[in-house]
Amino acid sequence: MKKQDSIFVPLIIALSVIIPIAVSVLMLFPTVFHIESESIDFRSLPFFHAILNGSTTVLLFTGFILIKNKKTNLHKAAMLSAFVLSSVFLISYVFSKLVLDHGNTKYLGEYIITYRFILISHILLSIPVLPLAMFSIYSGLTGEIEKHKAIVKWTFPIWMYVAITGVLVYVFMGPYY
Repeated sequence: MKKQDSIFVPLIIALSVIIPIAVSVLMLFPTVFHIESESIDFRSLPFFHAILNGSTTVLLFTGFILIKNKKTNLHKAAMLSAFVLSSVFLISYVFSKLVLDHGNTKYLGEYIITYRFILISHILLSIPVLPLAMFSIYSGLTGEIEKHKAIVKWTFPIWMYVAITGVLVYVFMGPYY
C-alpha cells in the first residue's frame, strides 16, 4: 500500500458512508432540519441541479470520447470537471433539502410506473456513484491505470445513468417547482 493510500482510501470510504447517511436523514426528517428564509427565494435550485446534471452528462460523454481517442490530458480535465460539477450538485442538493419545502410537493406521475422507476433507480444508484467516482479518479491520478480501467467499467455507466435521470426527474417534477 502506498503512503497516500493510507490517507485517501479511508477518506473516500468515510465520505462514501457519511454523505448518503446525511442525505437520508435530511430526506426522512425534512421538517426537523428545515431552515426558513424569507429574504431569499431558493425555488430555482432544482433548475440549477438539472443544469449541473445535464452538464455532467455532457462532460462524462466528452471524457469517454476523449479517452477512446487517446487524448488522456483532455480526458482527465473533462472527468475532473464532471466530478467538480457533481460535487457542486451534491452540496447544493443538501442545501436545498434544508431550505426548500419538499413536504407538500405533489409530483407529476404520482401513479406512473415509469416515473417511479426512474426516481427510485436514480436515488439508489446515486449512492454508489460517489465512492466509484472517487476511487476512479484516485486510481487515475495515481497512475494505477489497470485498476482505473477496472473501476471505470462500473463507474461510467452508473454515473451517466444518475446524471441523465437527474435531469429527467427535474423534467417530471418541473411543473411543480
